[in-house]
Amino acid sequence: MLLVTGCRQDMHNQPKFIPQRGTDFFADGRSARPQVEHTVARGQLHEDEYFYTGLQDGKELDALPFPATQEVLERGQERFNIYCTPCHSRVGNGAGMIVQRGYKPAGNFHDAKRLAEPLSHYFYVMSNGYGAMPDYSAQLPPADRWAVAAYIRALQLSQNATTADVPQGTQVESLSRVAEQEGLPASFAGEWAMPATAVTAKPTNTITAGVPGEDQNPPASKNHAPVNPETAPAQTGAGQPKNAAKGSAPTH
Repeated sequence: MLLVTGCRQDMHNQPKFIPQRGTDFFADGRSARPQVEHTVARGQLHEDEYFYTGLQDGKELDALPFPATQEVLERGQERFNIYCTPCHSRVGNGAGMIVQRGYKPAGNFHDAKRLAEPLSHYFYVMSNGYGAMPDYSAQLPPADRWAVAAYIRALQLSQNATTADVPQGTQVESLSRVAEQEGLPASFAGEWAMPATAVTAKPTNTITAGVPGEDQNPPASKNHAPVNPETAPAQTGAGQPKNAAKGSAPTH
């Protein structure tokens, strides 16, 4: 009798719910209970709609939800260099390393279209993806996505600044002159050309009799076959600036 009393199964058959298993405790047979109506889990309130979605009343805005401090820009630069440069490059011109190896060209943050986009557009694209670009919501929490968007603005200023953006009394030198001072040809500071190996949505520079010319900058599409690099027209251009690869935007 003493041995029998020591063979209780209370610790073996514990009254607990195991994930993905049923139970006869509840009438619906589910051990995982649905969320209680009209409640929000801790940390998931997301009351600030603009901070979490990049939209206010369904519209993108040209504003950060918090101040663009030096720490924010440095964090944005770090995250940009990790997650964005493979496609967009350190200077954000869309000619990253995988594009140079045949991937579809990424967006150029310095063209007229991207310069005109509101700041939250970049946050929205990082959150939801766009065209061939997947979303990065798993890699970048909302605060980091905003920091990257702020850094993109700094990159745009670094490549599109004018003399009006320089403090009065500061001497301004052209990049071509700086290149010559470094012992490089003046053309070394020219624009970067898209590599000829990049896959485009449609063939470019092709003319067929009786057929209207195609758009030289077609929209992104997943429904077109890639261009054969061996038959695609070669693209040439000026060399790449040595300092541009660092991706460091000037501060004022």
